[in-house]
Amino acid sequence: MAVKIYGIKNCDTMVKARRWLEAHGIEAVFHDYKALGIEAAVLKGWADRIGWQKLINTSGQTFRKLPEEERADLDEAKALRLMQAQPSMIRRPILDTGDELIAGFKPEIYERLFT
Repeated sequence: MAVKIYGIKNCDTMVKARRWLEAHGIEAVFHDYKALGIEAAVLKGWADRIGWQKLINTSGQTFRKLPEEERADLDEAKALRLMQAQPSMIRRPILDTGDELIAGFKPEIYERLFT
């Protein structure tokens, strides 16, 4: 399986992650989930693999701008609905190597995966 990286094209963290992969000769298929959306089944699969809490970016502006009633009583079903409706709430990047799914970018984790 090819490495896939999911995120938003102009996000600073995405740029860093994509540059890291390129600098290390790792080809990755990019999916811009803000432009292309994300299927509910994909989000659910990610949540099953690493937990919905690691997927949702509760510190980002998109989440913080939600009305309090939307942010309250967050559970998996509600979080997945919110992320699918507003993909900017998904932590960036999501890196899928086939064997591992990583939310966020930390060079040391990428090093461990690819060396």
